Amino acid sequence: KEYKINSQDKKDLLQVFNRGGFSSGHLDTKPNNKLIYPQKPNNMGIFLGNIINFNNNKGYITFVTNETLKIGDKISIENNKNENFYYTISELMKNGKNIKQTIKNDKITIGRMKGDIFVGNKIYKISDKELSSSAIDSINKENKKVCLNCFISVKKNLPITVKIANYNGVSIDITSNIIPEKAINSPITKERLISQFSKTNNTPYFFKNFEIDLDDNLYISSLSSLNELRRQALSLYEGKLISEFKRTLNLPEIEQITSTTIKDIKNKKISLLLNILNNDFDYDKLKNIDKLYIPFKYFILKEYENILNKITQKFDTYIYMPVIIRENYKNLITNNLDSILDKYKIKGFVLSNIGNFELLKGYKNKYEFICNYTFNIYNDLTIDELKDASTITLSPELTESDIKNISSVVKTELIVYGKIPLMNSNYCLLGKSNKCYNSCDKKCNSSYKYYIKDRLGFLFRIIPDNIETVTTIYNNKTTSIASKELPVDFVRIDILDETIDEINNIISEVNLGNKIRK
Repeated sequence: KEYKINSQDKKDLLQVFNRGGFSSGHLDTKPNNKLIYPQKPNNMGIFLGNIINFNNNKGYITFVTNETLKIGDKISIENNKNENFYYTISELMKNGKNIKQTIKNDKITIGRMKGDIFVGNKIYKISDKELSSSAIDSINKENKKVCLNCFISVKKNLPITVKIANYNGVSIDITSNIIPEKAINSPITKERLISQFSKTNNTPYFFKNFEIDLDDNLYISSLSSLNELRRQALSLYEGKLISEFKRTLNLPEIEQITSTTIKDIKNKKISLLLNILNNDFDYDKLKNIDKLYIPFKYFILKEYENILNKITQKFDTYIYMPVIIRENYKNLITNNLDSILDKYKIKGFVLSNIGNFELLKGYKNKYEFICNYTFNIYNDLTIDELKDASTITLSPELTESDIKNISSVVKTELIVYGKIPLMNSNYCLLGKSNKCYNSCDKKCNSSYKYYIKDRLGFLFRIIPDNIETVTTIYNNKTTSIASKELPVDFVRIDILDETIDEINNIISEVNLGNKIRK
């Protein structure tokens, strides 16, 4: 049946942090050019109205409100310069009188506002005090309860015993030190036992079924002892439940680092990634490269055939796999890879995620596999799990001491120069859509360079990929690491827009283990 969203639920969600209301996101199969709201980059909230009067001396603004408003709610005012001012409402007035709450379509005045505010500025309600309090209160409570069965045995001259069991076969038995006495006036009843054991309010459990084996005419002197028995039983059950799901990690014995396992820090080899292939460059002039990485997309474009033939004949070339592989890339790889390998002299692949092992499993015996930094490789345990890789590219987030603590005999590589991608976004910033569409002007095919600018004015290079409509956003800062004392086998240089001469200069400095200074 068609599901209709409650209008109040929608308003509540709009007052949670949002940028421009609601969107179908990536759920639809059609291109979504409304995925991102372009007019307001920060919290949107609910539109309340436009300022019709502003008393600068008193800080009073007057407007007709589209929604209810209360003391303690938070609003934002957006001026003509796209600046936002944020206030918590501490004074509400209607017809010159103080009120605590408005209703829709009230002409109201809000006090104590300061800033570059003008008549006509838009006002948004970005937070509702009651809604926020309700949300905070809800996360401090256990709302989901797990149902259990409880079996209680109260027998003459015997300690009380309790069994707790769930529906998956996990159970515990506990024997207390409570021995019931012969009743004189008020014998314990089944109803009383159920009442005491049902007090599970502060736990994630409740008892759905009770089975009670109770002898007649027995008395329990302290009902608080039953409460303690319930707490002990639930604690014991919880411990048993956790132990059922606890994993044991069989760590390999740590080998002592010997002179044979210490990496040769002096004779490092050079890997070079060309994020962009330029047909106007003479790559024959590149010097002192041991491995060359070329993104997969260039191998399926005919205009790069000549340059790829030259490159693959001169250098040990590796196909650099896309970070994100969905249907388009998967089909291209499946349908074209064999012909690519027949046409060009390829040494191996740079794998960008663990699914690449499965995708390329038919090639692992003939071609070398290199794990990219996107595997987030931090330590020897991770390296040991990636047995099919001949070389591991370490995470750029590792510290110098982290790198020196890696003792695996597997060859390691470290990015020592380049702009590291900050994000791979399933969104085209140029076409403003999450999928390519026919009417797009295809800026991604132009020779222009594109950047996004943050609020501090820093520029971040972006590269669109129209095969999967993915945009890679690169750091505005260039990573540069002195590698002279680092125990790695390969040092990797990532190139974006550098010329051949600049690349060769970088290679020369990296060969010396120096940090590149710009």
